[in-house]
Amino acid sequence: MASNVNPTVRRRRLGQELRRLREQKGMTAEEVAERLLVSQSKISRLENGRRSISQRDVRDLCGVYEVEDQRMVDSLMEMAKDSRQQGWWHAFGDVPYSVYIGLETDAASLRVYDPQVIPGLLQTRPYAEALITGALPETPSGDIDNRVQVRLRRQERITAVENPLRLWTVLDEAALRRVVGNKLLMREQLESLVEQSQLPHVTVQVIPFEMGAHPGLNGQYAILEFPDAADSSVVYIEGVTSDLYLEKAQDVQKYSVMYEHLRAQALNVEQSRQFIADLAKEYAR
Repeated sequence: MASNVNPTVRRRRLGQELRRLREQKGMTAEEVAERLLVSQSKISRLENGRRSISQRDVRDLCGVYEVEDQRMVDSLMEMAKDSRQQGWWHAFGDVPYSVYIGLETDAASLRVYDPQVIPGLLQTRPYAEALITGALPETPSGDIDNRVQVRLRRQERITAVENPLRLWTVLDEAALRRVVGNKLLMREQLESLVEQSQLPHVTVQVIPFEMGAHPGLNGQYAILEFPDAADSSVVYIEGVTSDLYLEKAQDVQKYSVMYEHLRAQALNVEQSRQFIADLAKEYAR
């Protein structure tokens, strides 16, 4: 595995380029599918980067789109080859949200709203273990340990010396008051959260109960932004059996505006830090 290759991002970029070629040719996904004798859903999955793409797929699509520049064909073929490599997370087995991890690994910034729990990137190990065990009661202990290891590995983006992930998280007070594990564990988690909130690239805000109704009541979501201008932002919404990825500009804009309202209604950074510190002391009683 080439450590500097992110297969998820390669698939996404390749899919965007294939979509551009199709649209440039004036063809619909259905027309392409008919030409290649495949399903329309396959073409859609290839273009949105959710499906692994082979060099043969690229060759066939370039033929349909009548791409004459051999250098472009070779470049797309190489991207297809890279996209089939495995990311670091595959070493931990079947990770259900591997697409998200691939995107997060390459993101420059991440905005998260969570109404129920502390976001994974800011969880202590004991909190993560207790949370995953409680949320997935029928999961074997070995699988739980793998999930915890993946979560801790993801956190390296926060502690990285060079180009750390810029993280902005807005938490509902419920996420701080939900006792995951026990009170001692919660105290340690909140103390860790206070410490992490002092990192220059990490911002934590809290929406207290007294704020009443707010735009985040519909549930958790995250907005990922990337260093390469060619990679559009993505809204990620976690589901029970499947996840949702929104990439259309109007969808990302809608969630971005909603996030700005959340930030405006939340306590400011200093007030949030004090709020969390005070609550941590309550757990010490």
